[in-house]
Amino acid sequence: QVQLVESGGGLVQAGGSLRLSCVASGVTVSNYNMGWFRQAPGKEREFVSGIRWNGAATSYSDSVEDRFTIARDSAANTVYLRMNSLKPEDTAVYYCAAGSGYWFTRTSDYDYWGQGTQVTVSS
Repeated sequence: QVQLVESGGGLVQAGGSLRLSCVASGVTVSNYNMGWFRQAPGKEREFVSGIRWNGAATSYSDSVEDRFTIARDSAANTVYLRMNSLKPEDTAVYYCAAGSGYWFTRTSDYDYWGQGTQVTVSS
């Protein structure tokens, strides 16, 4: 059974930082493309960042480029999202996902999803 469990969300002031964690079980993060998505109220789920299964490539949405960093710890079977210089528009539920295809920037590229963690950035 695959489980992706996110943690690390919370309330932070604009300009602050958070680190999200995604602990995986039932999948090995070094064998799957791993991604972070977010969904704000009334909006569609959108891609934030992803890392290819072999670590050879990462991708970020334009809105988070240079502020967010994705990383993984294969020994801990965990993927992280470091978020710096947070803005109110980053407020959303953040989801971790695992996928086995070639592409890794679309929701349809992912097979497994976590339950999400809330990030709220106050102005």
